[in-house]
Amino acid sequence: MDLKSIIREIQDFPREGINYKDVSTLLLNGPAYRQAIQELAAQCMHKHADLIVCPKARGLMIGAPLAYILGTGLLTLSIPSQPEDIFSWHHDPEFGDRPAQMDRDIIEPEMKVLVVDELIATGGTVAKTVRMIEELGAEVVGTVFLIELTGLGGRVKIQDYDTISLVQYNY
Repeated sequence: MDLKSIIREIQDFPREGINYKDVSTLLLNGPAYRQAIQELAAQCMHKHADLIVCPKARGLMIGAPLAYILGTGLLTLSIPSQPEDIFSWHHDPEFGDRPAQMDRDIIEPEMKVLVVDELIATGGTVAKTVRMIEELGAEVVGTVFLIELTGLGGRVKIQDYDTISLVQYNY
């Protein structure tokens, strides 16, 4: 099944010249969603990850079923409940002016981590997430995306990591 044909493009959104990639049409198509997750899982199985980290909540759509199949833990960056135990990074505009945060004791030294999101464009979010994880002593064993917008420089920012994307759009 051609996954690209199932992903809806919204012309000139959020502004003129940008065609938004709406993954909700893929998520609504059970066989396509299953195929996408199974293909990603097959490509990630050999990494023996302990944890999947999703930089944004949208990444959970891919990260949660992938974690289930791979038998890993799952974490989304958020604001933790106990401020004294957080590790915080201030990011560039892709994260807005809010820092990405996680409980400091979740990521253990030498833990093998996959960073998973639904889309990579400029790569700022994933690059900052990778640095945050490594700062805590874990090993990033790869980055995984459903969609990659090539030509926006995202892959360059994570060139030292095995990167998997199922669907590519040339931008």
